Amino acid sequence: MAGSSSAASSGSPKKARIEIIPLIDVVFFLLATFVLFTLSLNKSNGVSVKLPQSATSESRDPAGSHTVSITDENALAWDKDMVSLDEFIQRLQQFKAQAGPDARLLINGDEAALFSSARYVLDEVRKAGISKVLIETRVLPAGGK
Repeated sequence: MAGSSSAASSGSPKKARIEIIPLIDVVFFLLATFVLFTLSLNKSNGVSVKLPQSATSESRDPAGSHTVSITDENALAWDKDMVSLDEFIQRLQQFKAQAGPDARLLINGDEAALFSSARYVLDEVRKAGISKVLIETRVLPAGGK
């Protein structure tokens, strides 16, 4: 028969082949996507609170800093530990003594927390001599208010 191959004319079935190159491409694409997604996440050392939104939010590096959280019930947390007012002041002074002039503090407060609680935290931070303070916020969605 014209145009037929010799394998088809001999009657033996064609052997199946697994192409591994496209599979490797897909796996590397998924790996790269996962890595980029993971790197874009900002991890907070504080307790979970609903951060207020801000149009001017910037990413920050939490390395070498501690997080003070103000919950919606106006309770304070140092990193993930709930603390009393006295414990907060004690940990703040210890942190300043250990970190020295490079002490950095992240403040994240629930959007329902009272402003007086945030003012109290900022006053105590200034009394301790810490000048590098960052306030964590959520990025305001485009076109949102």
